Amino acid sequence: MSAARMLTGDRPTGRLHLGHYVGSIANRVKLHQRYESFFIIADLHMLTTRNSREDIEQVSRNAREMVTDILAAGVEPDRATFYLQSAIPEVGDLNTLFQNLVTVPRLERVPSLKEMSRDAGKEEMPYGLLGYPVLQAADILCVKGQVVPVGKDNAAHVEVTREIARRFNHLYGEVFPVPEMIMSETPTLVGTDGAGKMSKSRGNAIALSDDPATVRRKVMGMYTDPNRIRADVPGTVEGNPVFAYLDVFHTDRATVEELKARYRAGRVGDVEVKEELAGALNRFLDPVRERRARFEGQPGLVDELIVEGTERTRAEVRRTLVEVRRAMGLTSAYTQVRRRAERYRKAVGTPA
Repeated sequence: MSAARMLTGDRPTGRLHLGHYVGSIANRVKLHQRYESFFIIADLHMLTTRNSREDIEQVSRNAREMVTDILAAGVEPDRATFYLQSAIPEVGDLNTLFQNLVTVPRLERVPSLKEMSRDAGKEEMPYGLLGYPVLQAADILCVKGQVVPVGKDNAAHVEVTREIARRFNHLYGEVFPVPEMIMSETPTLVGTDGAGKMSKSRGNAIALSDDPATVRRKVMGMYTDPNRIRADVPGTVEGNPVFAYLDVFHTDRATVEELKARYRAGRVGDVEVKEELAGALNRFLDPVRERRARFEGQPGLVDELIVEGTERTRAEVRRTLVEVRRAMGLTSAYTQVRRRAERYRKAVGTPA
């Protein structure tokens, strides 16, 4: 490898939103200039919670939208390799081998899995969801990823990857790097309803592709201090989603601090604060929209990027799998059996 490698990506379940941006994409935009970068379109991971025929039929469209969002956010196509997870069956082979290097109790201690199962409306956790971190380890290590940008919710998953890499190297020899996590400065972004993190499934997200009118409409409907019934009532800034967004996206800190002081003193209404936020968000999203329009103006370009990236990644994964099987002794096991079979054929006169 000529440069250290980064592995990151998302499940193709729809367009990306501001929560994705602050949780991981902002890091990716910075880091992809320093690292050889692989971006996974994790449709096999999607199947752990969304596996209907209708969900699967949407993968190609959602993959295209997802990659377009990432490019629009600032990732340069010539510095990124995008690939479709399900188009590389060798990842499944590596996943099978890794399953034997981690225990069920260890996976049950990954805190986000129960939350993912609950959010998907599952009464019981599917086997595939329990093994989500193992498949993620296969994703990261199949290209020998050395750094993984993560938000707080995904850190426990990547820690399983680190443990599997160390366990494999201990048992079979040094094959894998132990990847380092690069944490986002803003791990989570609360949803517009104030009830939890921003999520497409909860309908509380502002998409990177939303137009200015849609952004303003969503902001004006945002949850604020429920005890503040009039503008002259002192309000609470802490835990207020509107101010949480202003802290992240408004570039004028003095303006934000003034709004906070006026809000606490009951000298500004929610409408004025929300108007300020809507303006800040649209100023932030304007260059994203411009880049999106540029990529959407070249029909087929994103598809070509995915195909080229998938073919390149599959070649990398095949090389890794050969190395893994050789290190484990699996290659020599079959070679020995085949050689004995060949000697038997010669002895009995059976054509090879």
